[in-house]
Amino acid sequence: MKMKKRTMDLTEGNIYSLIIRFSLPILVGQIFQNLYNSVDSIVVGQFVGTTALAAVTSGADISMLLTGFFTGLSTGAGVLFAKHFGAKEHQQLHDSIHTALTFSIILGVIMATIGIILSPQLLRLVDCPEDVLYEADIYLRIYFVGILFTAIYNIGAGILRAVGDSRSPFYYLVAASITNIVLDIAFVTVVKMGVAGVAIATVMSQGLSVFLVFRKMIKTTEVYKVSLRDLTIKKDILLKVINLGIPAAIQASLVSISNLFVQRYINSFGSSAMAGIGAAKKIDRFAGMAAQSIGLATTTFVSQNNGAGRQDRAIKGIHACLIINAIYVAVLGTPIYFFAETFVKIFTTDESAIVYGIAMIHTMMPFYYFQALNQIYSNAVRGFGKSGMVMILSLLGMIGCRQLWLAISMEVNYSVTNVFIGFPVGWGFSALFVFLYYIFVVKKKIKQGTLDKSVATN
Repeated sequence: MKMKKRTMDLTEGNIYSLIIRFSLPILVGQIFQNLYNSVDSIVVGQFVGTTALAAVTSGADISMLLTGFFTGLSTGAGVLFAKHFGAKEHQQLHDSIHTALTFSIILGVIMATIGIILSPQLLRLVDCPEDVLYEADIYLRIYFVGILFTAIYNIGAGILRAVGDSRSPFYYLVAASITNIVLDIAFVTVVKMGVAGVAIATVMSQGLSVFLVFRKMIKTTEVYKVSLRDLTIKKDILLKVINLGIPAAIQASLVSISNLFVQRYINSFGSSAMAGIGAAKKIDRFAGMAAQSIGLATTTFVSQNNGAGRQDRAIKGIHACLIINAIYVAVLGTPIYFFAETFVKIFTTDESAIVYGIAMIHTMMPFYYFQALNQIYSNAVRGFGKSGMVMILSLLGMIGCRQLWLAISMEVNYSVTNVFIGFPVGWGFSALFVFLYYIFVVKKKIKQGTLDKSVATN
């Protein structure tokens, strides 16, 4: 049976319609992906206890380090895929896809091995309390087993998005999320496996998503078809993947490392703070998905149009993304702000933990458009091939400015509120730095006709 064509050429047609059609499946898919990650916390928080929830929170913060790496790698490499797709360079697209897939598989194996071995040391790095350490180590070691699945799925989803197919990854995330929910409940409430149960359920669900995305790419007859015998690394293409993907991957990883140091501050307030703030972080990710979905749409739109030599259309798409994202942020953020207590109680019944969770949401939520601006301009500049510069400017804002804020504010007044404020401080400065680079460098070069239209330039 012939598979339905789902690729989308973003170089022609109504810009607003295309971006909405492309970004909505990403947004809804990310909602399911967040459910995928949140169910672990909900189940252990409700059926095991506060200590178990704190353990999953500590483990999840560390696992996000490598998850962020592969998400960044797929986003950066997606610029290369989308550029070739937009330029109708099908052989180059084929070679890029197979090189990036092979590279991600090798990295996945290496990082999973390192993570399993160094799990206790990573937990001590964030000052994980002794009463939480044992369960957190169990959760994290099992979770690291699935890092290879994370690597393959993210690059696979990045390939599909680059050619305009945002619906297939959405369907696969729905299937994986439902599987994870069912297995979480079964392993924790029926088999009584505790935190090990939710970790195993997550790995099995990740395996399903990899099977589905790989099956799609092998069976398709379209230009992004994957052939197992062609899985190899071509040195010249690998350099392009590294130039575009590694800066984005390093950026995501270093931000996650910065979050680990932020977690040290959070851990100092005790297990109730860890549990409540951990719940708030899960909820926070739902609001953040608005910015992330449009950010991914911005990358693909700009990359395809840049590859087709239509920089003027790429700029119009960036303006459209700003307007659409304002709507997305309001739609997701408003109910989360006003019903914060209800959402936090889904994760925990501990009254002290609930207070911490509500405080974090109410402090951060009004500043979410800063995150939206950061996502759009960072991904726009990356789409024009300036991945390395995005990394530098984003790290300056997300790590440098935030850590400076924490160092000064916590010395003056050691308050958990200062930790909460640190997040929008990072978003705001990062957005400002990348916006200034876009206006005074990228846009100026486009106007002068001097922008290098090839990828992986800095």
